[in-house]
Amino acid sequence: MKIAILGGGISGCALARMLAADGHDVTVLEKTERPGGLCKSRKYGEFTFDEAGGHIIFSKDKEVLQWQLERCGGEAGTQRVDRNTRIRWHDRWVPYPFENGVGHLTKEANVECMKGYIESYVGRRMGDACPENFGDWIQWRMGDGFAKHFMVPYNEKIWERDLQTMASDWVAGRVPEAPIEDILRASIGVETDGYTHQSVFWFPLHGGFEAMVQGTVKGGGFNLQCNADVQRVEKTAGGFKVNGEAFDLVVNTVPLPQIEGVIQDIPAEIRADIQALVPISLVNVMLGVKIDEPLPDLSWIYLPFKEQGPTNRVTYYSNYSKFNAPEGHGCFLAEVTHRGQHRHDDKEWLKSVAKGLANAGILREEQIVLLEACNNEFAYIDQDLEFAARVARVRKWFDESGYLTFGRFGRYEYHNSDQCVQRAMQVHKHIQELAKTGDQTTLQLN
Repeated sequence: MKIAILGGGISGCALARMLAADGHDVTVLEKTERPGGLCKSRKYGEFTFDEAGGHIIFSKDKEVLQWQLERCGGEAGTQRVDRNTRIRWHDRWVPYPFENGVGHLTKEANVECMKGYIESYVGRRMGDACPENFGDWIQWRMGDGFAKHFMVPYNEKIWERDLQTMASDWVAGRVPEAPIEDILRASIGVETDGYTHQSVFWFPLHGGFEAMVQGTVKGGGFNLQCNADVQRVEKTAGGFKVNGEAFDLVVNTVPLPQIEGVIQDIPAEIRADIQALVPISLVNVMLGVKIDEPLPDLSWIYLPFKEQGPTNRVTYYSNYSKFNAPEGHGCFLAEVTHRGQHRHDDKEWLKSVAKGLANAGILREEQIVLLEACNNEFAYIDQDLEFAARVARVRKWFDESGYLTFGRFGRYEYHNSDQCVQRAMQVHKHIQELAKTGDQTTLQLN
């Protein structure tokens, strides 16, 4: 088959490599100067940074994990990292997840958290139904104390909206519930581990996370066209046309609001649904610092409070690979979500971000030798109360139309890079069946 893939992020490039290995004629059309999407990295002198926050190589799916590692040169091309994450709770370093670190709080806060958690635990066991909105879900799942001391301030920072106007279904299946025995042990000072499935991850030694995309493209067997402006996509009697060129199949991985205007076949009501899929943007602030001793052995930390500045998460990026910073230096990624109000080229605002990190005890302002930033318009998915119904209609139309669409914003699924690769494998199998039978069956994704 002759196949066009719109978008050269990890989703599009991974699928292209799989299809090319089957002998298909595959063209990836990427609007920017190089592939990568949200996985792009950049260099400033001897510093390397990821553009969209701190990524990691990890998957619960062994096949996906092996695929990712192979694209980065295997063990020789990656660094194995033992995850060490913390919450900067005022002047304390609290283990993450917060419920497993409750014993590190003040006694008063510890009691508040445990009282609220036990009340919520009993309520759930007595049949209290899972709320539909995220704000009430936090109370239902964690109780008043955990909500007050971490969950509410942290999530209000990320999502920048009233949490009761957000749906809960996206998080209800995403965040595992810690056994109550673990939380009770943590409360009295017995160390417990949370999210142990991510206790180890990997990262490319050279080139940042983009190395995985570059490894996907290299020897991939497909035609990659960069600076390719897709202006018109339409179905024809025998297949599809992209900018007038005939293809047997079109697969989209571009953010839906950016591509819907060029796809001629989308009905008006589906266009309206797509146009309502508003993203949450991310300014990623990249800091290089001069250090006299190695950075603390941390992977990333969470900053829930306003006095810590607008940053919600800081990645200790030079701990991911010793080649991410020159000798005698370290580097950080500071993530600031927003809804269009922050400019990544506002130098005074960037200094205020650095000041917040200094207030949080992450660094000293006089250490900073590099302060840069980039903006990612499409970073997080805005999970409002209408989102699930709206995106279901959009997916249904695409899945039944003959077009295929997937990817974090190509399908609006809150997926990390490993899940995007996993989706590419599933779409690959669908196309294998399509090529074998010629039947335009509805795309089925689990």
